[in-house]
Amino acid sequence: MNQTPPNLLKKILITTVVALMFFLVTVLLGISIGSSGKTLFSVFEWLAGKGDADPMLHTIIWQIRLPRVLLAAMVGASLSMGGLVFQALLRNPLAEPYILGISGGAAIGAIIGILLGLARFPGVTLFAFVGSCATLALLLMMTSGSTILRKDSLLLSGVMVNAFCSALIMFLVSITQDARLHNIIFWLMGDLGMVGMGQTGILAGILLPCFIVFFLLSNTLNLMVMGKESALAMGINVQVMNIILLVSTSIMISASVSYSGLIGFVGLVMPHLLRLVLGSDHRVLVPACIFGGGGYMVLCDLLARALPRQGEMPAGVVTALIGAPLFIYLLKRAK
Repeated sequence: MNQTPPNLLKKILITTVVALMFFLVTVLLGISIGSSGKTLFSVFEWLAGKGDADPMLHTIIWQIRLPRVLLAAMVGASLSMGGLVFQALLRNPLAEPYILGISGGAAIGAIIGILLGLARFPGVTLFAFVGSCATLALLLMMTSGSTILRKDSLLLSGVMVNAFCSALIMFLVSITQDARLHNIIFWLMGDLGMVGMGQTGILAGILLPCFIVFFLLSNTLNLMVMGKESALAMGINVQVMNIILLVSTSIMISASVSYSGLIGFVGLVMPHLLRLVLGSDHRVLVPACIFGGGGYMVLCDLLARALPRQGEMPAGVVTALIGAPLFIYLLKRAK
């Protein structure tokens, strides 16, 4: 295996540091801004240990805001990475877990798990994984196996699968007659406010191995973007790599959806934006997507909490308002 050139190593390091700084700033903003009436300065003072010991502020930060911010960061990182991997494997800049219906399939599985009364982990997460894998298999079958890289058939099939998943989700919601109905509907639009530190720890334990896999295979993604023949010529076992990457992505997306609900277009916005700024080398894009996508989702959730005068809106509403126009622009430019 070729060693990483010094200039590329420097670019990876600088990009990772900048993305990490952006991520840390958004996390600080996320835990500092809210409806409690505490100012940003007072929260910074408390974090630095210079302010008065306020038990209420301690509860707000550690039990309410921090778990939500961490969940938003992990969901944003996973959705951003999911979009990056799908765009590389399918060689389509419009490929994204939400648009292709992968998130919808995971949501169907998660809803079934919720209706069966299963625990969030492992029950609901396992059902979400099965749903995402089934949707992915259906998508690949609809695009005729060996021709899955064709952009026209992929996008059309993804739209059809997404529409089918949406209809099935509405059917499951319509037959639910108890108090869980409201929670399911709110969760479907992207709910980041119903987790604790223990749940975020479980999700982190699921996502971290997936992130490591993507980082280790980032150069393989570069070769696979060039096409199957080029990857085979470079000694890449394309079939095995496809399975590893698709299964890892399905685990990552299904785990995120089981905790956050349906949040769309993050996997479209961040990889596209970062690719424009940093280029197409996945050795640079993988760490940038993890930290950049996490920070972006924290900012979207912050807007979801801050924009309404009373209460809050689902985070998925904010990401859709940003991502849907970009999707239309990319679709028009692709034609």
